[in-house]
Amino acid sequence: MSTATVAKPTAQQPGKGSRRFSLPVLLLIIAGVLVLTSLARIISGADGITSTGQMSTALRLAVPIGLAGLGGLWAERAGVVNIGLEGMMILGTWFGAWAGYQWGPWTGVAFGIIGGALGAVLHAVATVTFNVNHIVSGVALNILALGTTRYLSKFTFEDAPQGSSKQSPPIDSLGTFDIPGLSSWLQTLNEKHWFLVSDIAGLVGGLVTNLSPLTVVAVALVPATWWVLWRTAFGLRLRSCGENPVAAESLGVNVYKYKYLAVIISGGFAGLGGAFLSIVASNVYLDGQTAGRGYIGLAAMIFGNWMPGGLALGAGLFGYTDSLNLRGGATNVHALILLLGMLLVVGAAYLLWRRRTVGGLITLVISAVMFLWYATTDEVPRQVVTAAPYVVTLLVLSLSAQRLRMPKADGLPYRKGQGK
Repeated sequence: MSTATVAKPTAQQPGKGSRRFSLPVLLLIIAGVLVLTSLARIISGADGITSTGQMSTALRLAVPIGLAGLGGLWAERAGVVNIGLEGMMILGTWFGAWAGYQWGPWTGVAFGIIGGALGAVLHAVATVTFNVNHIVSGVALNILALGTTRYLSKFTFEDAPQGSSKQSPPIDSLGTFDIPGLSSWLQTLNEKHWFLVSDIAGLVGGLVTNLSPLTVVAVALVPATWWVLWRTAFGLRLRSCGENPVAAESLGVNVYKYKYLAVIISGGFAGLGGAFLSIVASNVYLDGQTAGRGYIGLAAMIFGNWMPGGLALGAGLFGYTDSLNLRGGATNVHALILLLGMLLVVGAAYLLWRRRTVGGLITLVISAVMFLWYATTDEVPRQVVTAAPYVVTLLVLSLSAQRLRMPKADGLPYRKGQGK
């Protein structure tokens, strides 16, 4: 009776100062963004910003970011900051390509997970057992992973056919598939360029067109993570280690064990994201292939307030901006400047309604700059398109910082019996 009384608030209380949108409000916000996006598409004539191909590419680019974010979520919910996600992804790309080239793509996927988990073991030993600063350990792991994979590539891929010291030979594809009937119907509807209807068709069509089996697995891991962490006793114990490990220990939870498990699972997710990059996204291993996606995944997790659903939205946003590099980038980013101006007007109206006059006026000025930029140019420089994912990362984190609530013991050192 007393145990349930203590555990229940820990499982359900979001924390002081945090504001979590209810599902109806969140759906209303998404609908509003879709309406403004459709309006921006019609005004600018940039039909590509909501095309089925654009959304399909965005999904493919969002998957490794989302997997890295899920890895960060597991570790940080247990109280371990995982800056080493980038290094674990790097290990996943190399191990996935090495095994995939020799024994097939699915074996490569398994080895990618193992590679990321091996990096996570090093991070767990340093942070959990020896109480090394989590940031220092993560940065060291990133450097170690980069150097290790470059060294291994020199005598593994260099002498292989079509390989080199910076690239693996081609890996067999996992294949892709469409949902019969639905994909072609949504594609046809999207090509009509109707207001809102075609945009929704493009969004949904991107989710059911040209899918890799690994993409389906990755998307399914988001609700699976929510269910395990928020609907099982195992998840409650793991999250208690990130909120109050001393209290968890007093209730009989083996804090060390759960922290180790969480970090190793975290590495497995990051390694899976790396394997996706080398096996699905590009079909080869390339030196520098992750391109900071581990860090962007961590940003997506923070944007999502350490929750799987918000993390998925953040990964989708970053994947979409990244996809602009591949499909009509300059024209589409120019249209997004108009969309950003519209969103800022809405944001300014909200701030003024909340009587935050200074913030509202500043937001209005910035929106006016966006409209002026759009009106006086036909397209944006290529450098702006390339930098878009990283600029969005900074903007999203800065704008959402006031609503964040991290686990209370995240990153704090813990020793068994310290509460006695």
